Amino acid sequence: NTNVSGVVSLFVFFLLGGAPEDQGKVRGAFAQKSITNPTITTCVILSGTTWMQEIVPLILSQGDPVVVDTVPNWDRVPWLHNNKALHLNLDQRPSPRVFITHFQYNMMSTGFLKVIYVMRNPRDVFTSCSHFSRMASFLVSPGTQTEFLNKFLDGKVIFGSWFDHVKGWLSATEQHIMYISYEEMILVGRLQIQLKKKPITDRCVFKNMKKNKMSNYSLVPNTIMDQNVSEFLRKGIAGDWKDHLTVAEAEHFDAFYQKKMQDVKYNFFWD
Repeated sequence: NTNVSGVVSLFVFFLLGGAPEDQGKVRGAFAQKSITNPTITTCVILSGTTWMQEIVPLILSQGDPVVVDTVPNWDRVPWLHNNKALHLNLDQRPSPRVFITHFQYNMMSTGFLKVIYVMRNPRDVFTSCSHFSRMASFLVSPGTQTEFLNKFLDGKVIFGSWFDHVKGWLSATEQHIMYISYEEMILVGRLQIQLKKKPITDRCVFKNMKKNKMSNYSLVPNTIMDQNVSEFLRKGIAGDWKDHLTVAEAEHFDAFYQKKMQDVKYNFFWD
């Protein structure tokens, strides 16, 4: 049975960011523990975090769905930036250990071994973030779309600037970082994912993950996340922003994007 009160406290903490001193304790504890072979998935908010919490455990289990069907995603792939991480005995977890975070690169402790970094077209991140801000009771109302767009571009949203987050991680010097985009995950989801002749494609498809109560946050009360306002897992598509941004807003976004990313050499999938 899932401890719903624990779910609520966990969810509120990681979304609000937690007290700075607690975040420091989490990072410090992780840095000091003898955790061998960890894989850390880090994402900009609403860029495929939950999806990775589904796919990676399925790959590690060679397609056995038991873990994703019985363990909430926040326990199967714990959040590093949550104070609960201090009490999960991370060093005692069997290898390979998998964790997840929204930390920017400059917030990470040194010595992490492997990272899967997930990016997404910032226009779609904005769109999802707008829906999320309306359904999450602990977030400030996004206001009008134009008002929220300006906040998003200025980094005055939960977890800060998309541009700073992505540019920071792309500047990382560690060798064992796999960069992947949400858009590529959609493409891969259309292909055959097979491990030891056991296909797991169906379980990795967004629409099927969306049905999993251990992954879709339906365990969280509506007073915290009102999925009658907006589902947490919505469409799982690329380009939804085209149905939301006006022509003027899209042009403003593009101009801002070009200015911010002009020195970045990485070839983004959405470009």
